[in-house]
Amino acid sequence: MLPKGLFRTPDGQSHAYTFTIVASLFLLWGFCNGMIDVMDKHFQEQLHLSLAQSAWVQFAHYLGYFLMALPAGWLASKIGYKGGIIGGLLMVAAGGFWFIPATHIAAFWAFLLGVCFIAAGLTFLETVANPYTTVLGPKEFSATRINLAQSCNGLGWVFGPIAGREFFYSTNALGQSTGAQTLWIPYAAVGAVVLVLALVFARAKLPDLSSEDVYHLERTASADSASLEGPHRVGTLAFVMLWFNLAALAVAVGMIAAAIASIGSLDEARGLRVLIVTAAVLLLIGTAWLVLRSSRFTERTVWAHPHFSAATIAQFFYVAAQSAIFAYFINYMTSLAPLPISNQTAALLASVAFACFLAGRVIGAALVKICPPATVLGLYGLINVAVCLLVIAKLGWVSLIAVFASYFFMSIMFPTIFALGIHGLGTRAKKASGFIVMAIMGGAIMPKLMGYIADRTDVACGFVVPLACFLVVAAYGFAWPRLSRPPIAADAEATGELHPAHGGASLS
Repeated sequence: MLPKGLFRTPDGQSHAYTFTIVASLFLLWGFCNGMIDVMDKHFQEQLHLSLAQSAWVQFAHYLGYFLMALPAGWLASKIGYKGGIIGGLLMVAAGGFWFIPATHIAAFWAFLLGVCFIAAGLTFLETVANPYTTVLGPKEFSATRINLAQSCNGLGWVFGPIAGREFFYSTNALGQSTGAQTLWIPYAAVGAVVLVLALVFARAKLPDLSSEDVYHLERTASADSASLEGPHRVGTLAFVMLWFNLAALAVAVGMIAAAIASIGSLDEARGLRVLIVTAAVLLLIGTAWLVLRSSRFTERTVWAHPHFSAATIAQFFYVAAQSAIFAYFINYMTSLAPLPISNQTAALLASVAFACFLAGRVIGAALVKICPPATVLGLYGLINVAVCLLVIAKLGWVSLIAVFASYFFMSIMFPTIFALGIHGLGTRAKKASGFIVMAIMGGAIMPKLMGYIADRTDVACGFVVPLACFLVVAAYGFAWPRLSRPPIAADAEATGELHPAHGGASLS
């Protein structure tokens, strides 16, 4: 049962209608993501790709997020939530219609381009819609609202694999595959639906709300200048978190360089060499920059707050784990299930797995209302570590059930990390959400690593990759109360008072 006043702000306004139409966006990108996750096996068979090579699909998808996250956050701060949503919808429509000529081109790069362009549009929607749901009512229900909206995302993920099954693995009367000719149909349909949604949002009245400025980031420029002294500077923990973000960024850019160097020939060895060299050089440059600029970071920047900078790391590894498991679900079912399973049946089972994901979202939305969200996140992370161990152990039906269980227990992670990360950032939440969405790039990297391991062993052994990622997510959940303590300002020290953010009570 939903808590009373879930969508009513302190001034008495109800945002239930606004929440409903914004929640439809979550359904949209869940559907698109669900189709992506059954596409890998199609290309493996049609283009004779290895598991690691087929992971370029995930790379193209998350590359769109990486490239557009910051522009989306910047644009949302300039033109508001409504403008950002309409712009994102138009980009998704263009990407969906691109699949029509891509089918005639019939080249791997053409399909990857369409995937990337749709993801770029979805980036605008996620960057805007995720933080927007947190302010459409009382702040104490922010995590509940975003989990409820993400439940619609889970519903879209249920139907995505069904569409993929019908069009990616379709056959003619002779039993021959026709997937290469019909792959464009669901994407063109998405383009048409998205144009209708754009018209709905163009006519709707969306209030441009912002979260409470718990950490007082909106102080005047003169206060900013004064903050360059002494205790206003960023603490060691914030710098450590910022360095880890630079490391993730270096690897992400290295992955892009590797794609440029190897995707034409699908030379994985050359791509790996380029990735390592590029990432190492960029990390050295980034570390030097961070040291030289250390005096310029104060509590007025979002990066001074470890609960945010650590959220980008946690999101990087969560999406990495999620995309790796989703990408090779069909491979697991067709190669390691106790009974023989076809591609079509495996795609249908993917919908069942996403139904578990949806159930987890619905239950999680209620659970984070009565329990501290950070604690729930930490416990779910540890449970998924245990689940991955069961999969790696190859225990037949037990391992197969564990794969489905992983969907249930990862369900709340993205929205909960998001809500915890932007907690208390005021109007800076729009910009901060862009960085958290940018961290989705982890989903472009880890499927390649899992595929590399699976090509040399099997898909079950590849689950060591998401296992490691879930450990990071669990650590963030349990550490959040400490990470969310505000920087101690000089004026607070003088009066013996601290900023009222410790413990994140508004999220519990």
